[in-house]
Amino acid sequence: MARPPLPRPRHAPPRREGPAAVRQRGVYAIEFAFVFLMFFGLVYATLCYGIALTLRMGLQHAAEEGARAALRYQKVAGTADPLPLRRAHAAVVAASRVEGWFATPPAVVAQICQSASGECAAPACGPDWAQRCQIRVTVTASGIDRMLPMMTFAMPATLTGQASMLLDGRLP
Repeated sequence: MARPPLPRPRHAPPRREGPAAVRQRGVYAIEFAFVFLMFFGLVYATLCYGIALTLRMGLQHAAEEGARAALRYQKVAGTADPLPLRRAHAAVVAASRVEGWFATPPAVVAQICQSASGECAAPACGPDWAQRCQIRVTVTASGIDRMLPMMTFAMPATLTGQASMLLDGRLP
């Protein structure tokens, strides 16, 4: 038995050469350029904001670690007022957590304030609820907009992390 002949493959119609075909040759390259620029801009913006948010969370973590260090600080025997030492220890710990991240080191401010009044100059801390004090640690990094080129218009110039924790009432 003889097999039936296979169907012949259809060929594409011949390309038409002419003025209309010549005008369409570079359209794909132009479309690719526009789509690539939009896609690249979107990816770059996402990465820049991700880096900025990571830096912000790192500053927040450093401030929280500084405040926790002030809570864990042990009173040295023979020291009358441990509050300045706690404040200094909190600032050192917070600064050590962000060491080497930035070209200029972030500013670290640690204050001991009274909880009720918010006075930070020379608070009178004690066991009463009205005399309770808290440690406030602020870590501020500037120059963030210079770290990420081409996104200076949308990036903040400074990032800040803040933390405050209530000190125990057993302080003198």
